[in-house]
Amino acid sequence: MSRASRQGSGRVAHRLGLAFGLLTLLIALCGAGTLIGALVLDSQRHRISDRIHPAEIDNLRLLNAGISVQRSMRGYLVTGDRRELAAFRAARDSIPSIIDDVRGHEVADEGDLATQQRQIEAYLRVADDQARTTRGSAQALALTREAIRRFGAFEVTNARLNDQLNKEEQRLEGHVDTVTRVGVAGLGAALAAALAVAVYTSVHATRALTGPLQRTAWTLGRLTAGDHAARAEVTGPEEIRAVARSVNLLADQSDRLRAVEQERERLSTAARETGIRIRDRLEVDYVLDASCNGIGETLAADYVFILLAENGGSEFPVARVWSAERGLLPDEECRRIPTLPADVVRDHYRRGTVWLVTDLPQYVSDTRRMPGAPGSFGTTGMPAGNRAAAAALGLYSVVITPIGAGEEPIGAVSVARTSADRPWRPVDIEIAESMAGGVGRALHTALLYEKESGLVDKLRALDKAKSDFLSTVSHELRTPLTSIVGYIELLKDEGTGPLSPSQLRMLDVVDRNANRLRALIEDLLTLSRIESGAFTSQKAPIDLRRLVASAVDAIKPAAEAASVTLETRCPEQPLVLEADGEQLDRVLMNLLSNAVKFTRGGGKVSVRADARDGEALLSVSDTGIGIPAAEQEKLFQRFFRASNATEQAIPGTGLGLTIVHTIVANHGGRTEVRSEEGRGTTISAWLPLTGTDGGAGSV
Repeated sequence: MSRASRQGSGRVAHRLGLAFGLLTLLIALCGAGTLIGALVLDSQRHRISDRIHPAEIDNLRLLNAGISVQRSMRGYLVTGDRRELAAFRAARDSIPSIIDDVRGHEVADEGDLATQQRQIEAYLRVADDQARTTRGSAQALALTREAIRRFGAFEVTNARLNDQLNKEEQRLEGHVDTVTRVGVAGLGAALAAALAVAVYTSVHATRALTGPLQRTAWTLGRLTAGDHAARAEVTGPEEIRAVARSVNLLADQSDRLRAVEQERERLSTAARETGIRIRDRLEVDYVLDASCNGIGETLAADYVFILLAENGGSEFPVARVWSAERGLLPDEECRRIPTLPADVVRDHYRRGTVWLVTDLPQYVSDTRRMPGAPGSFGTTGMPAGNRAAAAALGLYSVVITPIGAGEEPIGAVSVARTSADRPWRPVDIEIAESMAGGVGRALHTALLYEKESGLVDKLRALDKAKSDFLSTVSHELRTPLTSIVGYIELLKDEGTGPLSPSQLRMLDVVDRNANRLRALIEDLLTLSRIESGAFTSQKAPIDLRRLVASAVDAIKPAAEAASVTLETRCPEQPLVLEADGEQLDRVLMNLLSNAVKFTRGGGKVSVRADARDGEALLSVSDTGIGIPAAEQEKLFQRFFRASNATEQAIPGTGLGLTIVHTIVANHGGRTEVRSEEGRGTTISAWLPLTGTDGGAGSV
């Protein structure tokens, strides 16, 4: 490693710490120097202002006091004014305190202060003598001359003290100036040094940080742009190298996550394809085979086991086994594999999580319990049969997922590998759980379909047996009924002798009930043909008006007997239909008989035939009991009877309107019902017209 590299690879924090430590030291020194200089300056200024200046002022006061004493004495000696003498004495008395003030400042030479004090005191003694002598005498003149001499000596000493104080003040002022200049220069030098250190540190740190950071940022840009192979260069200071290593670590982790995601997408795609394939057919065997193949190939398993519950869920035997080497194993080999205990499957199913065993061989050698395992596996270990099967197959790691619908499991899906070098990854377990869930749903649907198919087959067989029974019984009843009706007609013709009125009435009753029975038999035969698909129509051109007239004539006796008025409305022009006349007659007779039957005496039944928009409208209306609104949609169901008809014990089978609806539909028409309970019913049939004969008009 080069010297530059070694320098660049140091810790930025250490380098910055040293630089900022030096900078802090310089700033501290600047502060300390400034503080010391300020203290020195303050001391000198304090000496000048608090001692020198007051001493000068007090020394000047002493001079002024002496001058006042001299002036007052001269004034007294010249004028003899006693007031001058009083002024002299006042000035003289103030001098001792002024001398003490001058001494108290302790700035002047003590010898000069003592000399000045002696001189002023000597002068004051002469002045006192002057005050006591006679004015104008020779003694007074001699004392005056002595006083002048002594006061002159005092003034010289006082002036000398003033000079000393002035010189001391000047010396101190010069010292202050020197300290100020030196302090400013030192502070400037320290600030310059601090600035140089800051500039050096910033430039050096910038150079150390900018290059590696720019290269790392460039690498991040390449990674963001999709260049997943880009990696940051691990250079520069330790912190930048740590960032570069983190970027590379994140890039490696991103590659791993991307690989896992790609693997998950691949497995999910394969799982979806398997799910689609196993839903193609609703057959249990097909679902089991397709599931084993799909799961084994998708997850690269060595074995796939699918277990299905039997005997009400008390046992979970193996239904299918798939091997990577052999594919689906024969049923004989599957049956030799022991069942899985029911409590293991149920316990794990209720947990709702996948059970993963990563080191199965350690539990195969003995009955060691399996920590965290469901059911008895977690308390007593694997049964001997299961341990032997696992050892024989060489299973190493197993993922077991119970499957089911609702609260109880229907089985389990187990995928296994035989090598410790291929452990189950989280993505494998996730896909295994997802695929097992799809298999469970498909098996549940297939099992339900299998049961439903068996039930449908049974129902179809029962329905066929019922239809065969109805057809057979109906045909068998027609033969004796024909004989009964024939003999009734012979009796009525009195071919065997005359009959009494009571006998004729009894024959009428027998005849009506025979006709009712014949109509019921015809309805049953028709219903049987409808259900068997043998109901067909022999169509030919027919005039609907003639069918209406014939049916009204046939029902008229029954209407008269029930005191019900019949009303017919038909157009003048023919209403030609391509239809089966016998079947349409059945439609009319069923509608009319129902209308008369459900209409009370004094009521009215109306039959109407008309042409509208290329269709023939046939409607039968009555003023009878009507049909409850909630029951009208069930009116054409076989064997259905309205609740009010049942309550009033009106006889009927519930087949007439079913047959009407079927015949009309078989002719390409439609049937409609309008009814109001207690006010009557109108049933309309719309049938296609043939040609243009009946294309318009109505009465």
